[in-house]
Amino acid sequence: MKKFLVAFVVLFAFASCSTKFNKILRSKDYEYKLKMADEYFAKKKYRYAEPLYVEVFPVFKGTDKFEDLYYKYAYCSFYQKNYSEAGVLFKGFLEIFPTSPKAEEVAYMYAYSFYMESPKIELEQVNTVKVIGMMQTFINTHPGSAKIKDATDIIDKCRLKLETKAHNAAQLYYKLQQYRAAALAFSDLLNDYPESVNGEMYKLMAIKSYYQFAKLSIADKQLERYEKVMNEYTDFTDRFPDSKLTKEAESYNNLSLTHIKAIQNEQTQTSTGR
Repeated sequence: MKKFLVAFVVLFAFASCSTKFNKILRSKDYEYKLKMADEYFAKKKYRYAEPLYVEVFPVFKGTDKFEDLYYKYAYCSFYQKNYSEAGVLFKGFLEIFPTSPKAEEVAYMYAYSFYMESPKIELEQVNTVKVIGMMQTFINTHPGSAKIKDATDIIDKCRLKLETKAHNAAQLYYKLQQYRAAALAFSDLLNDYPESVNGEMYKLMAIKSYYQFAKLSIADKQLERYEKVMNEYTDFTDRFPDSKLTKEAESYNNLSLTHIKAIQNEQTQTSTGR
């Protein structure tokens, strides 16, 4: 019985709110509509505020009330998680009010709206790349902003997402025994993210991939491909002289050297007719 009464009260309150809102929406008094939109916005009732702002948007365009109206209208979309629409509105605000005291905040929110739409790692990351550019542009154009740290953190998060996606792809190549593709992918990871905490592991995986590629190659190609493994090992020791992975990397270097000596011995024997 108690649950029924609570549900009834909630339903009644919702119906009352809807009735009041519909009366406001039907009103021809646009000043009143704007006032109520602002009240709903202040109470964080964005789904009520937004349609009222839409109604009064063309009416107050060009007036001294338009800037604040536009600003709140954009945030209504954002707070309702309509990030694509919010981004369009924040951009429009900047185009109309480039010198507004709110311009810096809105510029950040414009980029942040794109960040909120950044897809899951397994999906295409075009939007994530765009966010990095947008946040960097914000940093460059607002060097004294209090949002610099937030913008930098978002850039780091986006770069980590791109790195993780590329890492997953490289690992998949290796798992599928597409060793040349894996070697190139791990090498690209190290080049694209030279400061990564996983740099040593990427280089080791490139060495392992090149070794497996050489091992599966036709005889005529094996010598140069084992030499590639050794070159990669030399680069590893130059980049990471104190790495804990050196011993494992060295094992592939030694294996390659053994294969190279065997190939050279065979070539010598063949050339001498033995």
